[in-house]
Amino acid sequence: MGNSGTLRTGIIGASGYTGVELLRLLASHPVLDVVYATGDTQAGTLASSLYPSLAAAYPSLVFAEYDPVQAAKCDVLFLGLPHEASMALVPQLIDKVRLIVDLSAAYRLVDSSQYPQWYGFTHDQPEVLKRAVYGLPELYRSALAGASLIATPGCYVTAASLALAPLVRAGVIDPSSVIVDAASGVSGAGRTPKLNTHFNTVDEDFTAYGLLDHRHTPEIEQVTGAKVLFTPHLAPMNRGILATCYAKPAAGTKPTSQSVLAVLAKFYNSEPFVVVRPASPSTKATLGSNAAHLTARFDERTGTVMALCALDNLTKGAAGGAVQAANVALGITETTGLSAVGVYP
Repeated sequence: MGNSGTLRTGIIGASGYTGVELLRLLASHPVLDVVYATGDTQAGTLASSLYPSLAAAYPSLVFAEYDPVQAAKCDVLFLGLPHEASMALVPQLIDKVRLIVDLSAAYRLVDSSQYPQWYGFTHDQPEVLKRAVYGLPELYRSALAGASLIATPGCYVTAASLALAPLVRAGVIDPSSVIVDAASGVSGAGRTPKLNTHFNTVDEDFTAYGLLDHRHTPEIEQVTGAKVLFTPHLAPMNRGILATCYAKPAAGTKPTSQSVLAVLAKFYNSEPFVVVRPASPSTKATLGSNAAHLTARFDERTGTVMALCALDNLTKGAAGGAVQAANVALGITETTGLSAVGVYP
């Protein structure tokens, strides 16, 4: 650990699903060297005991208790914490380390007045919030360069925004009434056992939740510039998100399936982690990768534009997207430590 040319990297809250995904990805990252990993609920536990998948890369890593002195010795910190826990730590650390990458929603919303309604807490750090850069390189790459605080997007938001933002920006769709139906694997609910994510509850079931008030709604609207009705669904699979987005065409436009697909293809032409194809995207095709797969159609019969995006909620939708954004901020080649190829079958 701590080789020359590497950056001392800490993961605060490494024992959750995003934490273990970060550990998996950073095990093969040549620059971001994990020297500190906390997991207060699992402090003192050998990481490979909780997650045997880490045994080869981290045979002696023990989850530590959080120590601000140890955290401040790092160059880069990833925070895999609840929203308010991140809010408590970031102001203490932001000027002591080179980069903080927060995977909670604590710094995602530009308008702090939205936090009480959507998240149930008051955001009392307007100056720190202004310093946060939204961590979706495909849409915010120039702002990410040199950032000191990155707000990693929500998993659903990544999928919906990648599908919709190019169409809004190109003036192809009417942004006043967009519908997003998206389904997620159960890992999106986190590692903590809950009745609604119990095997017997989830298996052989498919259900919508967060009707009309899911907290990712204002974030999707902020990123896309559209007014969105968002309905998330829980699917009986471990990982993956499939977002199906519907919108009416902008006034005066005459889109076709070919033209809306071409807008996406042109927008993402040079993006290493976005695949645009005529085929309907599949969550399994993205498994374990940092890739997002997209397609689009125009239905002449109903006059509706449809855009779809599939991705792995823990990789591109969380830890992988965080590493990608960190690479951009630190001036590291953006694809470092990440794969665009999924695990199949």
